[in-house]
Amino acid sequence: MNRRDFLATLGGGILVVLVEEDLEAQESGRRVGRGAGAPPEALSAWLHIGQDGAVTVYTGKVEVGQNTRTALTQAVAEELRTPVESVTLVMGDTDLTPFDAGTFGSLSTPRMSPQLRKAAATAREMLIDLAAEQWQTSRASVTLRDGKVTAGAHSAGFGQLTQGQKLTRTISAAALTPAADWTVMGKWVPKVNGRSIVTGSHHYTADHKLPGMLYGKVLRPPAYGAKLESLDASGVASMPGVKVVHQGDFAGVAAGDPLIAERALEALKPVWSAPPAQPSSKDLDGYLRQNCTASLPKPRQVYTVAYIAHTPLEPRAAVARFEDGKLTVWTGTQRPFGVKAELASAFGLGEDQVRVIMPDTGSGYGGKHSGEAAIEAARLAKAAGAPVKVAWTREEEFTWAYFRPAGVIEVSASTAPDGSITAWEFHNINSGGAGIRSPYHIPGAREEAHESSPPLRQGSYRGLAATANHFARECYMDELAASLKMDPLEFRLKNARDERLRAVLQAAAEKFGWQNRKKATGIAAGFEKGGYVATCAEIEIGATGQVRVVRVVESFECGGVVNPEHLGNQIEGSIMMGIGGALFEHVEFAEGKVVSNRMSRYRVPRFVDMPRIETVLLNRRDLTPAGAGETPIVGIAPAIGNAIFAATGKRIRSLPMAPYGLA
Repeated sequence: MNRRDFLATLGGGILVVLVEEDLEAQESGRRVGRGAGAPPEALSAWLHIGQDGAVTVYTGKVEVGQNTRTALTQAVAEELRTPVESVTLVMGDTDLTPFDAGTFGSLSTPRMSPQLRKAAATAREMLIDLAAEQWQTSRASVTLRDGKVTAGAHSAGFGQLTQGQKLTRTISAAALTPAADWTVMGKWVPKVNGRSIVTGSHHYTADHKLPGMLYGKVLRPPAYGAKLESLDASGVASMPGVKVVHQGDFAGVAAGDPLIAERALEALKPVWSAPPAQPSSKDLDGYLRQNCTASLPKPRQVYTVAYIAHTPLEPRAAVARFEDGKLTVWTGTQRPFGVKAELASAFGLGEDQVRVIMPDTGSGYGGKHSGEAAIEAARLAKAAGAPVKVAWTREEEFTWAYFRPAGVIEVSASTAPDGSITAWEFHNINSGGAGIRSPYHIPGAREEAHESSPPLRQGSYRGLAATANHFARECYMDELAASLKMDPLEFRLKNARDERLRAVLQAAAEKFGWQNRKKATGIAAGFEKGGYVATCAEIEIGATGQVRVVRVVESFECGGVVNPEHLGNQIEGSIMMGIGGALFEHVEFAEGKVVSNRMSRYRVPRFVDMPRIETVLLNRRDLTPAGAGETPIVGIAPAIGNAIFAATGKRIRSLPMAPYGLA
């Protein structure tokens, strides 16, 4: 079913369509070609009010635990003057929703929220027009409240006004509600679908079942780069109902029971080619420098960051079905339309022959942009002639997913006696350019990101390279402050001319009690994706050198606050996740194999690592809301690093800083 056909099925009521010619360019920073899933029509959202008054909104954005569903629902409810409970969002279904480049970059709130507000405001004005016409009254006398339209003695639900007509309008320039007048946005509302999630009734991809469905397992190489030369499947012959699939380097099995599928996979006898020589994690820093594409000046200081894994609560999973010439896949992904294009390309199908449905998914952190599990499930389903589910194990997730890029950062600077930074040079090798621009006033600053030849597969991660760049910059800011014998906060304020940056620094310092702080404390600040953050951290060091964060105060300003409770949750989650990368998370690899391939070998933050967290929200209703899923993570690592220096006099310039305690 194409979009036009689907819109035709919506029946009577009000339909509002948003046309956005450059949507995909806005979302991804580049124009997406037709082969990569570009839409036949530049539609970015639509909203339907049915004859029964039900409000349904269709968006290609997806929910991966960041609470976008609730925030976008609030946006619609605000402009339609209707209860949140009356709004339903259909998200991430490529047959039902308009094209979207993906849910990434903290763009859902700053980009999609205004779009849906425009759609809802246009529908609101249509309802006012209908009421004024039917009741022979002025538009000024018509009001919308609690899902009803009222004018004098007249009152009707949304659906009643349409009288079965099908009324379609492209989004107009309807006025949006000023932030000062918000009644739904800017306030706490419960998480949409929250009850089903906490009670366990919500179905994720791994819970999905279809009649006649088989369970698939994929044969993995013993090391990166090894090729499958031959496969002996004779050991599976005695296993009833097992289908073996061998297509070039791809091999797998499908069976009616997951345990039988595992046993069948173990019974296969593959012969692999010898993998090429590859570096280990111990050689990583030198390898990245050696393979850098640029010739760099000699740095004053060098900072490094390790590869880290996304470790989502829900590993990759997909269910695939071929039926009536069409491939349908249910999978957890941040880019349903991107995965649709991958599937179409992999199987030589037209994009109208592929449908991707994305159930709300158990976290992604930038790690679920690609469609590996979807393609694997579809390969097995096509060969088996039946629906197939593939659910990655935790070991597969650690080994075959991509990682946050490792990096080497080289920095040098000079200062005047009064504390002004007079020169600044900052080079990031491999991990990327996100957050590389200093928020401080530095005339003539040189800041560049350079490519290298990475030894492991790498990709997006929460905050991208902003975490690495803030770590190096904010720790080096402390080094400069120490060389001048200046207070770290005073030094930052001396070089901060951006009033929003100064505001978060002062707010965090005041809440933390910076002037009367304990010795083992540190501060850091930054800007990324439209949000400003400042972080103060207090640590304690155990007798064996173990570092524990005991208190964090973080101030955050991202324009107008849509939902303060959920924004606070994002900040707390970012801090907790950031502690892992700051202190102990790192991918160990050698001889083409990931050694840290299970939870017992890869340390993530635990309850015992949870510090006391205090958040300070600076609510700038005069500014457009910005995304908040990523920026709050960037300040915690440098704040901890600066606290370690304050406590011990030792400057640690590598992430993680204390995977086995301080030496």
